[in-house]
Amino acid sequence: MIDLFHSFGVVAILDASLRICTPVLLAGLGALIAERAGVVNLGIEGMMLASALAGVVISAYSGSAWVGLSAAMLCGALLGVLLAAAVHLLKADLILSGVALNLASVSGTTMLLYLVTGDKGISTSLASKVLPKIAIPVIDKIPVLSVLVSGRHVLTYAAFLAVPLVALLLTRMRFGLRLRAVGHDPKAAAIAGIRVVPMHFAALTLSGTFAGLAGAYLSMGYVSWFAANMTAGRGFMAIAAEVMGRGTALGTCLSALLLGVAEAFSTQLQGFGLPSELVQTIPYVVPVIALCVYARRGYRRASM
Repeated sequence: MIDLFHSFGVVAILDASLRICTPVLLAGLGALIAERAGVVNLGIEGMMLASALAGVVISAYSGSAWVGLSAAMLCGALLGVLLAAAVHLLKADLILSGVALNLASVSGTTMLLYLVTGDKGISTSLASKVLPKIAIPVIDKIPVLSVLVSGRHVLTYAAFLAVPLVALLLTRMRFGLRLRAVGHDPKAAAIAGIRVVPMHFAALTLSGTFAGLAGAYLSMGYVSWFAANMTAGRGFMAIAAEVMGRGTALGTCLSALLLGVAEAFSTQLQGFGLPSELVQTIPYVVPVIALCVYARRGYRRASM
């Protein structure tokens, strides 16, 4: 049975899927927290990109991958605060502010990379550090499980561990219940004594922190360098995963896994002589189809 899995490339696809879905899952959980508070974090792509650069640069200059990870998380959190400030203090539109953040991150990270390193497009001159992988005793000796469960990146374990923690936060803890109350009806929440604006700031700060983790994984775990626009739409895929997950942590996790399988499968198909341009569209077509199905089912329920 194990040889059959290997012969059909199932293990390889699942292995790649777990690696690919990690940043989507982390960012998706951040998008979920923001959405439950009633704010759509459309700038999550830009937060990931800026955090990816911050992690690489700070880890190179500090000599510590963990300091770089902390810098990436802090960068994402600060951008979350900036987005909340733009909406509540400057009275800017939430959606347009998120789009502006994404555009500023694309050009800003490229400019900062050149100013700091002199490199154009990729941080090859920086001796950035890489976050470790963790081997699990006993499991690392078992076929298949040794590939799928043991020896994975520390942020992959953190991402899947965060799923029940976020679910617990949103459904059982006082902060999460207040967050959902604000998202459900801010006026009623305000009457009940919940301060809406601070809750929005907290939600976007947490969302940015998760985006920072996702960005750090891209530049310090998925690869070991920063490249211009390396997020490649993963922030938007994370938002799609959150919507496909129907506003739950478990659903977001399963949706991120589905998107990871789609991208890993597209990579496998490139070895069969299919046009690369066609194959590379699969990871982006799958969420579109899934969202259409989700919308169709919602329309049918509403019309019944």
